[in-house]
Amino acid sequence: MSVNDAVLKPSLIIRQYSELTPYSDRFLEMKTYTEQRDERSPDQLWILQHSEVLTQGQAGKPEHILIPTNIPVVQSDRGGQVTWHGPGQMVIYFMFDLNRLKWNVRTLVTFAENLMIVLLKKYAIEAYAKPDAPGVYVSERKIGSLGFKIRKGRSYHGLALNIDCNLDGFHTINPCGYAGLEMVRIQDLLPNYPDYQQLCHDVIEYFQQSGYFKEIEVISK
Repeated sequence: MSVNDAVLKPSLIIRQYSELTPYSDRFLEMKTYTEQRDERSPDQLWILQHSEVLTQGQAGKPEHILIPTNIPVVQSDRGGQVTWHGPGQMVIYFMFDLNRLKWNVRTLVTFAENLMIVLLKKYAIEAYAKPDAPGVYVSERKIGSLGFKIRKGRSYHGLALNIDCNLDGFHTINPCGYAGLEMVRIQDLLPNYPDYQQLCHDVIEYFQQSGYFKEIEVISK
């Protein structure tokens, strides 16, 4: 790697949340950051868990919410259909300047899927991506979902990985618009499974070793 390559690498700020954080607050903040950032702004990665919520993607159809519940429904601007977020599910938001990284949308999606696959492989879970259905699967059951929004070459939104969440919220919807899609959690696959804090550590380590960023600052929230 040349000196110029090192200079061109962006900085990354990783926010790690320990408490549940409302979806609407983070959605507004990452959208605003993306709209206001410039070519010198650092990339950001937020690792968090949301309070229980259903989010509708841009293509979301109301009929995919099968059973009305008390779970709030928030209209989002990410790609994809309806999904559930809540405690026990790790959400990671990618505010990346794709042009600066020389990535396209497919690069980003593949990176996010591979991140989940590598995390799970560390705990001897064999997961895989599907070319026709974004996300990550274990034995045809979905363990990780993703959906992004790209604005002027910059991304926001991201992925959600099921650790030990209550799956009831998924039973009220067609997850990601797929009728009958079965969801699975790390908890269902391992007797002694890594918790949210351990997986946060694994994610930070993955980025530190990725080689894409010249410096990484971790902020605990």
